[in-house]
Amino acid sequence: MTEPPGTDRSPVPSFDLTGSPWIGVLRKDGSPDELSLRQVFAEADGLRRIIGDLATQEFALLRLLLAIAHDALEGLRDIEDWADLWSDPACFAPVQDYLDAHQKRFDLLHPEVPFFQTAGLRTAKGEVFPLNRIVADVPNGEPFFTARMPSVERLTFAEAARWVVHAHAYDTSGIKTGADGDDRVKGGKVYPLGTGWAGGLGGVFAEGDTLRETLLLNLVAADTAELEISADDRPAWRRDPCGPGGAERSATGPRDLYTWQSRRLRLHHDADGVHAVVLGYGDPLAARNMHRREPMTAWRRSAAQEKKLRQSPVYLPREHNPARSAWRGIASLVADRTEAAQRADAAGNLRPGVLEWIAGLVTEGHLPRDFLIRARVIGAAYGTQQSVIDDITDDHLTMPLVLLHHQDRTCARQAMDAAQDADEAVRALGDLAADLARAAGGDPEGPRNAALAAGFDVLGEHYRSWLSVLAEAGDPFEQRRAWKRSVRHLLGRLGSRLTETAGEAAWQGRTVTDRQGTRWLNSGLAETWFRARLTRVLGAPEGPEDAEDAGNAGAPGDPGGNRDSGTGGRLGGGPHLPGQAGGPEPGRPALVPSEAAVMTDPEIP
Repeated sequence: MTEPPGTDRSPVPSFDLTGSPWIGVLRKDGSPDELSLRQVFAEADGLRRIIGDLATQEFALLRLLLAIAHDALEGLRDIEDWADLWSDPACFAPVQDYLDAHQKRFDLLHPEVPFFQTAGLRTAKGEVFPLNRIVADVPNGEPFFTARMPSVERLTFAEAARWVVHAHAYDTSGIKTGADGDDRVKGGKVYPLGTGWAGGLGGVFAEGDTLRETLLLNLVAADTAELEISADDRPAWRRDPCGPGGAERSATGPRDLYTWQSRRLRLHHDADGVHAVVLGYGDPLAARNMHRREPMTAWRRSAAQEKKLRQSPVYLPREHNPARSAWRGIASLVADRTEAAQRADAAGNLRPGVLEWIAGLVTEGHLPRDFLIRARVIGAAYGTQQSVIDDITDDHLTMPLVLLHHQDRTCARQAMDAAQDADEAVRALGDLAADLARAAGGDPEGPRNAALAAGFDVLGEHYRSWLSVLAEAGDPFEQRRAWKRSVRHLLGRLGSRLTETAGEAAWQGRTVTDRQGTRWLNSGLAETWFRARLTRVLGAPEGPEDAEDAGNAGAPGDPGGNRDSGTGGRLGGGPHLPGQAGGPEPGRPALVPSEAAVMTDPEIP
């Protein structure tokens, strides 16, 4: 649509983000509120966390607050500076003077330097566009999970400010209308240049009990070995205002990346709120090998990019899979960079820089080993050439800081191996479901997938509970053995239920043909194979309860008997099968609290 005559010509009050409430928060007593930037920092110790319209908005706003804190504190020099801040209840007091100094750049409606916008941005034809261009819970096309059906006509200034921050971080790709003066415009359009910067990350941050703790835990010092932070690293509001085109430049560090101007925006408003927007592409930035600049994502080596670019190593952000819970990917959070690199020319995966930083805090004794943090994982999954947001990941994993310790890696290895135990055991359950379907003459893939989902669902909460007390529950190797017994018990019950409900056809069985040849298969044989697979993954039963769960484990005929169980790739040690070096002692050890809860009579859906 064309810009209506007289738009934006009437006097409009400024909307000062430093003094006007616009950031959603959750107080420690559980009540929600909306605060200004000044209030957020002044009351951070009484706030539980930021809350946003979407989890991705929360992540984008946290990065904004971190950029302010970094800059107001003039960059944290070293770990000793951080320790002084951690012990000082008034550590964020300098932020107030800082916001005074830069107040002009935090005015959402400023006529010359509107916050995170480009003054005078327009298309060649003077078009303006609906607000669903920036409001991510009203995607173009078919709306989903939104109270704004079928579109959003207006936003308050507070809402608009939040979505402006979110657009720079997570805006979709696709063809966009070109801005007048942007030399990338071809035929009135700019062709896809990728999502907002955070949209390509698998966002990770450490969450404490209060917003103050969260901000400090993620406030990475300038001398952190795993990061490169330029002396001139600074946020967007301390740079020259953006023009309509994109600037080709390198990122200088976290403050720059946390406020990276991925888009060019201009809000259209009247005295009562925002009613339209102009949105285009901003500064492009390639994600490869940014692991020493961007600390809030894990990284993975890309063989394809190494071959294409003829250089090694090449790291890309490890994005989140919405179908995979955070606990199953614990290795990407706690695997030590140096330890991993010792086994190859370069580490295959790098944990997030913020967790490397926190590892230094616990290793140097500035935080206790049993201090609990929540590793929050937030990310967007895009579809159709990144032109829409298909799904959003929002998960967390509560874990003791000893898992990040650089020298004491025992708990971390047992935690990673326990997640691998669960993964392999659940896949055995999936094989059982597939075998039962084949025995009944059905398609195995649907039952396999349903069994995998049920198995991971049952084990998920038990793993989280087990992990949260790992640091204080005693011998980590004994805790791992207890975990294996819990997995055997829980999945054994699920397997028995699958067999019992498989039906008459599966009980009678039939001849099936697979890679192993042609043979007879029925439900009894399928369950025998399942118990044998559990034994290969979890070890032989250690006591009467295990023996009962194991059934006829080890009986001949399992088609997977010669398969690699997958344990060869584990990072740590752990118990072996009886008779091997390092095997468990005979007899059943006492249950740890988390296992006792599991073994009582768990509710299995």
